[in-house]
Amino acid sequence: MQLTADLREAEDRILQYARDFGLTFYDVHFELLDHESLNEIASYGGFPSRYPHWRFGMAFEELQKGYTYGISKIYELVINNDPVVAYLMDSNDFVSQKLVMAHVYGHADFFRNNLWFSRTNRKMVDQMANHSARVRRYMEHYGRDKVERFIDACLSLENLVDPMLPFTRQPVRKEASDLQDETTRVEVTKLKSKDYMDRYINPPEILEQRRKEDEKKAHQAQKFPEQPIKDVLWFLMNYAPLRNWQRDVIGIVREEAYYFAPQRQTKIMNEGWASYWHSTIMTQKAADAADIVDFADYHSMTMAMGRGSVNPYKLGLELFRDIEYRWDRGMHGLEWERCDRLGERDRWDTGARGEGRKKIFEVRRIYNDLTFLDEFLTPEFCKRAKLFAYDYNPTSGEYEISSRDFQAIKQKLLVQLTNMGEPHIRVEDGNHSNRGELLLHHRHDGFDLDARYTRETLSNLHRIWGRPVHLASKEEGKDVVHSFNGKDYSRSGGK
Repeated sequence: MQLTADLREAEDRILQYARDFGLTFYDVHFELLDHESLNEIASYGGFPSRYPHWRFGMAFEELQKGYTYGISKIYELVINNDPVVAYLMDSNDFVSQKLVMAHVYGHADFFRNNLWFSRTNRKMVDQMANHSARVRRYMEHYGRDKVERFIDACLSLENLVDPMLPFTRQPVRKEASDLQDETTRVEVTKLKSKDYMDRYINPPEILEQRRKEDEKKAHQAQKFPEQPIKDVLWFLMNYAPLRNWQRDVIGIVREEAYYFAPQRQTKIMNEGWASYWHSTIMTQKAADAADIVDFADYHSMTMAMGRGSVNPYKLGLELFRDIEYRWDRGMHGLEWERCDRLGERDRWDTGARGEGRKKIFEVRRIYNDLTFLDEFLTPEFCKRAKLFAYDYNPTSGEYEISSRDFQAIKQKLLVQLTNMGEPHIRVEDGNHSNRGELLLHHRHDGFDLDARYTRETLSNLHRIWGRPVHLASKEEGKDVVHSFNGKDYSRSGGK
């Protein structure tokens, strides 16, 4: 549904305000939907033309119940695309619609300018429709249940990708013929020298020793894969014994996982940036005097911090404001860091007005959540924001405050954001024990794997690999190996 005349007028004004503030973005296309249609599109991740799957139906039911019982409500939904697509709920009042439009332009600016979105497909609406057509064709040919069960297995592994891969060298599939012939004699590079000095510069016995060492290393390197691979979906797509349609389905799931990865990497920054601009545009430009109370009400609901969780809108907004405040007063750099007098630090002001706004635009361009918090979270900010670290107390059966120390708080946040909060798992050996079995390795970061998820994931992994699969990890500091052979799950090592 197209926007009404008053919403179209508000859109034009807010668009100009956003540009006046220096935001840049692709064209933004707004659509007005009723709550059921918006919930349906939201259940598909914002793409109504996405391939059919039962999990989208489950998500729709959850959203519908949340709306019906007043538990939750969608105010906006915006898609990283060119043009940007944004959906508005028709039942929202006029003030919240203006707030949402300003929020959307903040997202649109972030999508276009943030480094971590620079490698995403800007025509993903069309690509999703293409994916849907291919999956529907497979369902018609091979049967819906068969294809859907395979998609189930792939989706359980969609987090096993490498978020850094778009910015590095892409992996290349190697055939057996590409591997080095073990019978080939390895030659050692000699240092340049005059003929009469060659024996002294390149002693034959040393060269032979080095040649044998290099030869041994070369032969040891003939494992499969030669180096551990973090992109597990890529490895399965290229080396698992699959039919062509199955490889294509894995490719679809993998492509969509990489499309959504930057959103997971920048949730705090993205929502904080959009919230900063909806607040700025509304309070300085778009909100009339009669709108202020309603705006404050909606804004406060968005910024509310729930028990035991971090609100990315609130944390991102306040950290951007803190950066702007500090840079406007020169509260950074070596001289500031060396100042250890509390009163002087509180009064610090070099009069660098305007530098704060320039700085947050720079931050928006090159950081993700992990580097954002690592660089700009400060003890002073944690104290003002009343942040603390908490842990589960088995004695009381409750989560309790464990520390208000800055380093403890920062470490907790960074651990949650590292690798998008997912376990570090990589393919270690595709021919484990020389039996064609698959060995994966979990890099333990202080948190043990969930036993139920581990069993179910190994089962789905086996469905794709077709041979026994193993996952090496640690539990309470001891080495363990989880295995699934197609029938039975086993665990070896540990206590």
